[in-house]
Amino acid sequence: MKQTLMAFLGIVVVWALAAPATESGEGKRKIVFVAAAGSHGFGHHAYKAMFLLYAKLLNENAPNVEAVAVTGGWPKDAAALDGAAAIVLGSDGGGLVHQNLAALEKLVRRGVGLACIHYTLDVPKGSKAAQLLLDAIGGYYEQHWSVNPTWEADFKEFPKHPIANGVKPFKIGDEWYFHMRFVEDMKGVTPILTAVPPDSAKKGGDGAHSGNPTVRSRLGLPEHVAWAYERPGGGRGFGFTGGHTHWNWGHDQMRKLLLNAFVWVAGAEVPADGVPSPTPTVDELAANQESPTPNDWKPESLQKMLERWNQR
Repeated sequence: MKQTLMAFLGIVVVWALAAPATESGEGKRKIVFVAAAGSHGFGHHAYKAMFLLYAKLLNENAPNVEAVAVTGGWPKDAAALDGAAAIVLGSDGGGLVHQNLAALEKLVRRGVGLACIHYTLDVPKGSKAAQLLLDAIGGYYEQHWSVNPTWEADFKEFPKHPIANGVKPFKIGDEWYFHMRFVEDMKGVTPILTAVPPDSAKKGGDGAHSGNPTVRSRLGLPEHVAWAYERPGGGRGFGFTGGHTHWNWGHDQMRKLLLNAFVWVAGAEVPADGVPSPTPTVDELAANQESPTPNDWKPESLQKMLERWNQR
């Protein structure tokens, strides 16, 4: 009997160590956004501004989660990740992934959700970082296989998935990566955003980012630019290839999809109509940029774009 009890307690201890810390205060799921330094100038690759905006919107509009934004790279104090149900990464060249592999591997093994935005997905083929992304989110950007042209995507329909709750068809231009490297047979992957790129987006010459023969053979075929992943051992992942252009977060449909995704990847319930949020003002979108405001910045142009996008 004593041996049986000790064996049972051992199982409980192992389970406790392996289980993710998924709840913070009042039973909310904790989402930690980690933003590396921005690049590409004002309004582009603006991970800090993006994550501060989304953390604010989640805390105001998603009562079942608690969002925290860490800026300036990986948190120096590991306690910032305590209790995280999901981590959202934004960095150039996959920096936050390959520079923090050991920490991320531990989080993924515990079942903590992971979402990667835009250039975060670009890691070296055959690297430990590439394997981590395959295991954690189901796919990544593989140089000389994937491509990253700028084009207007027309998202006409969505899968029956919580991330798509309440999202209506929309068009938007961005640097949409596609022809991603997914897990074998896309097992566990649900494409969330799929569109047909213009032929011009597939005709780039051979290069790490410009094109390759396989991409050029796929003229007229649909490509996946955002996806959800359910890991075989538990835990969720989300990959989003857009996000080069910060102003796009002012599009109500695209923003709703991202808010839904962050809630879902944390294991929380997404409302049937999606996570609501008011359209950010021009000032809110322009806040927290790391690059100085250019002299030719025209906020009235952005205001007109927001009105055009979000006409009801």
